[in-house]
Amino acid sequence: MSGQKRRLTPVILITTLITALVSFGTIALLINIMERKQEAKNPFYRVVELTDDTEDPSIWGKNFPLQYDGYKRTTDMIRTRFGGSESMQKTPTQADPRSVVSQSKLEEDARLKIIWAGYAFSKDFREERGHAYMLDDQTFTQRLVVVKQPGTCLHCHASVYVPYKKAGNGDITKGFEKMNPMSYSEARKFVTHPITCVDCHDPETMQLRITRPAFIEGIKSLKNSQGIKDYDVNKIATRQEMRTFVCAQCHVEYHFKGEEKRLVYPWSKGLKVDSIIEYYDEIKFKDWVHAETGAEVLKAQHPEYELWSQGIHARSGVSCVDCHMPYKREGAMKISDHHVRSPLLNINRACQTCHKWPEEELKSRVETIQEKTFKLRNIAMDALIDLINDIKTAKESGKTDDELAKARDYQRKAQFYLDFIEAENSMGFHAPQESAGILAESINFSRLGQKALIK
Repeated sequence: MSGQKRRLTPVILITTLITALVSFGTIALLINIMERKQEAKNPFYRVVELTDDTEDPSIWGKNFPLQYDGYKRTTDMIRTRFGGSESMQKTPTQADPRSVVSQSKLEEDARLKIIWAGYAFSKDFREERGHAYMLDDQTFTQRLVVVKQPGTCLHCHASVYVPYKKAGNGDITKGFEKMNPMSYSEARKFVTHPITCVDCHDPETMQLRITRPAFIEGIKSLKNSQGIKDYDVNKIATRQEMRTFVCAQCHVEYHFKGEEKRLVYPWSKGLKVDSIIEYYDEIKFKDWVHAETGAEVLKAQHPEYELWSQGIHARSGVSCVDCHMPYKREGAMKISDHHVRSPLLNINRACQTCHKWPEEELKSRVETIQEKTFKLRNIAMDALIDLINDIKTAKESGKTDDELAKARDYQRKAQFYLDFIEAENSMGFHAPQESAGILAESINFSRLGQKALIK
């Protein structure tokens, strides 16, 4: 019996040890689950009190450190195949203290200088960088040296919600109207930050909100054209719509109206390019007169919202935020990634949530669309250059303004349609078929313009 006891003792010890380890592991797991549940119940800790005048994002970051960490990463400069920025070293000067800038689009494609002849963009146009640079890159662009831009430009390049409130004694629209006609240098004194948390979030509820008067007026005009009267975006829009609208406050086509330089989104006839140019033709608006042809031409800005609206993602209810700020897990919390960037730099979260294909396959599909769009863009650009040269030659040969009028009008259309895709930052991906159609129209306008000169 004593020998049997000795044999059983190690077995009992091992069993006891395993039981203890299992019990310890189970208890640790339960504690972890409880901690995660508590963490999920408290999405943030109120370290500081936020108000409607808290403009500095670092203060918001005390309550929302995970989101603030992502926001700060918009300083990253990473180029994708057809977009994004790469670092270009620059010698700082008193007039421009930047030591790093993005690559010049004018140096990449000299045809842009011809297309924009006589306009400030022909002097300085660089690849867009992340939100962190949006204010500095506008403040120090050479375009401000070439022309005196108005305070309106700050609407989309700075955190203007609080400055608008202060300038308008609590009324952002009145503040907007007061700052628009100021010179850029004068209005620049009122702003401190690029876009910040207060521009998109209510500090009490953290709900998304629209703070840009031009968008509030623009979307109201668009909805009116669709038969919806007195549309109030902050009261009526759904949460999913707001996840696009907060981006569409700035990523749009626009123009400055009248002496007051009021920022207007040209949506009263719709969002498609032909509706927008119909609006511009109706009000007889031009951005400038082309220096070589004398045509009254337009400069498209960055119509991401307009083009996205014609694509399959928009029709499927996918918002801007779903792809450019996708959800991610941080412990027990699910948050939007505030490192706003191209989905191609974040395919796993941005694309594979819906599309169950390998990353390389998805990237290849996107780049195939972009390659085809880029090829069409180049054909359209060559066609426009041909038209510009032909009008220039006809003008020099003595043709009158009346004889050139039709060709110049075709230049206006060809240029705007081409620029609608050139200035939009997805290289056609937001709406591939729409993009191809727009570029085909541009090519046709250029050829019709050349034909008009033969008569």
